[in-house]
Amino acid sequence: MKQELQNFQKTFNGEFFTDTLHTSIYATDASVYRKIPLAVAYPKNAEAIRQLIDFAVKNNTSLIPRTAGTSLAGQCVGDGIVVDVSKYFTEIISVDTQKQTVTLRPGVIRDELNRYLKAFGLFFGPNTSTSNRCMIGGMVGNNSSGTTSIQYGVTRDKVLKLKTILSNGEEVVFEPLSKEKFLQKTQLDTLEGKIYKTIYNELISEQTQQEIWKEFPKPEIHRRNTGYSVDSLLNTTVFGEFKEEINLCKLLCGSEGTLAFTTEITLQLDPLPPQYTAMVATHYHTLEACLNDVIVAMQHNLHTCEMMDNVILDCTKKNKTYEPYRFFVKGNPKTILLLELKSNSEADLESQTSSLLDSLKLSSHSYHNPVLRGEEIEMAAELRKAGLGLLGNMVGDHKAVACIEDTAVALEDLPSYISEFSVLMKQYDQQAVYYAHAGAGELHLRPILNLKTGVGVEYFRKITTDVAKLCKKYRGSFSGEHGDGIVRAEFIPLMIGEKNYALLKRIKAAFDPHNIFNPGKIVNAFKMDESLRYEVDREEPNIETLLDFNDSEGILRLAEKCNGSGDCRKTAEAAGAMCPSYHATKNEKDTTRARANALREVLTNNTAANKFNSKELKEVFDLCISCKACASECPSNVDISTAKAEFLYQYNKINGVSLSNKLMGKSTKLNNMASNFPQLANWFFRNGLTSKIIKKIGGIHPKRSLPKVSNNSFSDLIQKHKNQLFTHNPGDDIPIKKVLLFVDEFSNYLDTEIALDSFLLLKGLGYKVEVIDNLDSGRALLSKGFLEEAKKEANTNIAFLKDKISTEVPLVGIEPSAILSFRDEYLRLADDIISAEAISKNTFLIEEFLSAEIHNGTISAAQFTSEERNIKIHVHCHQKSQSNQKVTFDILNLPENYKPTIIPSGCCGMAGSFGYEKEHYDVSMKIGELKLFPAIRKATDNTIFAANGTSCRHQIFDGTGRKALHPVTILRQALKN
Repeated sequence: MKQELQNFQKTFNGEFFTDTLHTSIYATDASVYRKIPLAVAYPKNAEAIRQLIDFAVKNNTSLIPRTAGTSLAGQCVGDGIVVDVSKYFTEIISVDTQKQTVTLRPGVIRDELNRYLKAFGLFFGPNTSTSNRCMIGGMVGNNSSGTTSIQYGVTRDKVLKLKTILSNGEEVVFEPLSKEKFLQKTQLDTLEGKIYKTIYNELISEQTQQEIWKEFPKPEIHRRNTGYSVDSLLNTTVFGEFKEEINLCKLLCGSEGTLAFTTEITLQLDPLPPQYTAMVATHYHTLEACLNDVIVAMQHNLHTCEMMDNVILDCTKKNKTYEPYRFFVKGNPKTILLLELKSNSEADLESQTSSLLDSLKLSSHSYHNPVLRGEEIEMAAELRKAGLGLLGNMVGDHKAVACIEDTAVALEDLPSYISEFSVLMKQYDQQAVYYAHAGAGELHLRPILNLKTGVGVEYFRKITTDVAKLCKKYRGSFSGEHGDGIVRAEFIPLMIGEKNYALLKRIKAAFDPHNIFNPGKIVNAFKMDESLRYEVDREEPNIETLLDFNDSEGILRLAEKCNGSGDCRKTAEAAGAMCPSYHATKNEKDTTRARANALREVLTNNTAANKFNSKELKEVFDLCISCKACASECPSNVDISTAKAEFLYQYNKINGVSLSNKLMGKSTKLNNMASNFPQLANWFFRNGLTSKIIKKIGGIHPKRSLPKVSNNSFSDLIQKHKNQLFTHNPGDDIPIKKVLLFVDEFSNYLDTEIALDSFLLLKGLGYKVEVIDNLDSGRALLSKGFLEEAKKEANTNIAFLKDKISTEVPLVGIEPSAILSFRDEYLRLADDIISAEAISKNTFLIEEFLSAEIHNGTISAAQFTSEERNIKIHVHCHQKSQSNQKVTFDILNLPENYKPTIIPSGCCGMAGSFGYEKEHYDVSMKIGELKLFPAIRKATDNTIFAANGTSCRHQIFDGTGRKALHPVTILRQALKN
């Protein structure tokens, strides 16, 4: 097969990979399963998919279709060829405003589709919690629904037409057909004709129809993915006296790519949701009271009806980020229902809200019913989402396992079903967590299991089996919205009966006689307790690291924290900074998920003495720019930036360090030397010939400008003007407080003016300033894996500062990447961890410090100019991850006529030395072009640009020719005195 794959790769119309890195990162999705595929393909067009189908048939292998790979049930896992359409099948082809439809490719992201459709006054209703990266092709394959299904239905309700390629290469369009046209199709001497004939012959039997109605989930359960949706074909003109035309899209939707390969989708859209919104957050002392009110609430025209319980709510207590989001929670409710109403009229919305409140009052089950509006609704929704995320973010081998989280029952059955469900969970010593799309009768719960152990795997099967039987008792759907995949397909015969299951097998055979499309899903299923991500009862690898990963129980478990949810696959169009290199390349290997998967695979399976000695790891980490967005934006907080630093250290021990990396990693010493001869150094940096030589030696891209060394280091400046700078001003004898100003290595040698501005601003505002200008943060060393040297610097700095810093005397820093090291890497490097933790708690970015002083009333607008200024702010990635952007906005918003706005940019793309390096320059500039550069070019000439990162300012200048100032410089210039 190896030779056949190599031959195919040469002629394939797209990208085709058989290497270990690609096959390992595509071996998993967001489920508990792992299967190493033969290859990974990125087809560029429909012809490429035909090539893949032909190859699969001739070589007796299979195709596993994939978009974002966020499936929870293992739909995207298989041992054939994974076909990823997320990179090239991304076109929105056309919008028909008259018919309110859109035609597009399967790789279009749901949220991005709706941003596009907004101009037409339309949107696609079904959603998922992964809507900022999940794709329409995946939503069709999975029949996704989400929180809005009670109002807008599920994906199956919206799919009008599918252009597909069948298992013999035929291109076929499935769409609504009259009975006459359907019967004509059955006469075709093609695979399409055989499919229509099979469907007709199988379903025309009254006995078959009765068996379907008897065994399939109750018709009123609209979230249903149990097997193929043959029941949805019965109420049509072909099989009875019904008005609805038959459309085999109903069958393909939810088929998980097992019947045909879709290349084009036409969807029915809805007008944009009503303008005005209110949410009633009903509080209950008991679960029973809450469930009884679901039916009461659903008698109203709700847009969402979501339930969260006290376990989820308790996760957000005393959480610095989410405590404010609990503003509407009164007492200690057992459960809360979030009931959302919408209208295009404020008066009608008030009427709807009053009517709902009256019904709830009459039922008398709830004890508190606050009405939320505007941003309050978003905060409540975020609280629900955050609580579940915090619950699932578990350190160690016990994890919340997706297996029984997708059951849906009829609303009238929900109280009884949940009651029995609770008893069942107690039998397995599991705490039931009630997180539900209550209005749709769907319950989400994941048992906490250790699937590395035989006992954990045994419970995995037992719990899933018992819940399947309970769900069948109520004629519910075992796969409400997350699909059958591997985890639930084995239970389809139980859920719909053996006769109906045999029917599904015959339908699969008609569509796919060679079984090339995603085998092992829906029919002839893989075992639900095999092909798991971890080897059962394995001996855990012993991996020694220089950095301390105890907070994750080691670096391997840090990688294992990644559950595959794919938040790192959101594009630059979405909020946040994760993951910049993926934004630029759209390659899975450049996601946080891929890096975590590769790290897990290598550390688990590499038999070398130094497990980090892996070319796969070198490749997957190459474009990680250590922005640290993953440390905060990943729901599992998988800090790949720190893992990369450890990898580089370990890899370099075996393979050595290149000259360019040595120069970049130890740049502080070079800058120190250059600062002794600044005019000469800058002449060498600017002169055409010498700069070319320097760039070649340093591995710097020819188009990149070199940083300018300041004419005086800040240390020299302080000494030269000591008497003038430290002259007492009125009030100096009674300063507001003392602060330690950490002048880092970048501010000392390259940005002296900014260090001076920081000093003068603090002093001018009445603070006593002690300058710390003799320490190296070690940031450059960390970025290139010089961890032993970085550890030495960290220990030196902690020893020097530990007796100087306190709650009353904070450490304040200028450059985010340098000062925030005290709050991040130092806690992993330091020998004196107690002192390191104490210092970290009293270390602040200068914007953080000033913002807090403004809010305390210590600093006021009266101290600054009243002139008008328009300011656009770009914030350093490390600040976004470890602090927030608001503090920078706050300080620049203080002068009364200053009008700052934050550019909604991710990473600038420079990322320390990354953007200088010739092999990374193009990616660096592409990242900058995503959002930052266009926003700057669009701004008026009199706009001031604020950027607190030295790399960010350099990138802005190289990319746009515009100069950005540090926020402190802008504020110092605004100071009256």
